[in-house]
This record gives sequence, structure tokens and C-alpha cells, in this order.
Amino acid sequence: MSAAATAGLTLDTGALLALDHPGKAVAMQARLDEARRRGGTICIPAEVVAQAWRSSRQARLARLLKSSDIDVAVMTPSVARSVGLMCADVKDNDVVDVHVVLCARQRHHAIVTSDPHDIARVDPAVPRILVLVDCIGSSSGGHGFRANWDVGGEPGHRLPRGRSSSLNPSGR
Repeated sequence: MSAAATAGLTLDTGALLALDHPGKAVAMQARLDEARRRGGTICIPAEVVAQAWRSSRQARLARLLKSSDIDVAVMTPSVARSVGLMCADVKDNDVVDVHVVLCARQRHHAIVTSDPHDIARVDPAVPRILVLVDCIGSSSGGHGFRANWDVGGEPGHRLPRGRSSSLNPSGR
């Protein structure tokens, strides 16, 4: 399943941190808006919120969490058992990453992550979208954005030159 063929997005901690980072927020919000425009759903495991939440001043994150279309996935005892079994199966002790993968699998989502290698250790087949937005200087003195992608089992894959994404409207 490719990221384009998914039913939405599951966000990991890096995605939430990008949303609250002044230089990365525009690109991350564009990714969320594109998913919504396509009718996709957005899931955030509760543990991811705990990892990202550090201040009541995180207005963008607070606004996202209040959105009626956000599914905050809680770890019930049943889910905890499933996550524990997955941890044993894949020999990974990071219950947050494993829960992120479980949520994405259940919903047929791509995972928006800042660390696709951690996600790939849990499930190399789950679609991953690496949102690594580098601030690059522009001639106007402002910042441009360059989005790198890692989709599925293709580490380091980038969009071909001239193609644009919702994260990279200029195609550069």
C-alpha cells in the first residue's frame, strides 16, 4: 500500500513537534489539510500527545487536539495487550512506536514521522511519510521549505524534480 492509497494519517511525536515548530508548522499543516481535503482521517495515539506536550503555549497542537475530526487513540487494556504482543513479535520495546504502527495498520493510514527508521523496525511495510522540513535560505531573505519523503520501504526516496506535494508547493 502506498502513502497515496491510504485512508489517512497517523501522527507520531515528530509530526506533532513539527506542527508546533515555527519553521515547520506551515508544511505540517499543509500535510494535514491535504489529508482532510482527500477525505482522510487523522489519528494521534495518546502516548504521542504525552511525548510532544510540554507547555500550555503549544497553541497549534492544542487546536489540533480540539478538532472534531481528530481520533486520539487511547491505550485500553485490550490495546495494551496487542501492543505488548507486537513488541514481542518484532523484538522492539518502544510501546509508543508500536502503538503508532498498530493504529496505522488498523486504519489503513500512512504514518507521518520524523524517524521512519524506528517505524520501519516495527513494520517495514507500513507507509511512512518523513516530514523533514529543512529551512533553506531564499533570495528574499525569508525561508523556503524543502520536504524529503520516505514512503514505504524506500528509505530516502524523494519526489522527482518538478513534482510538487502539499508540503512542497514550489516543486523544488
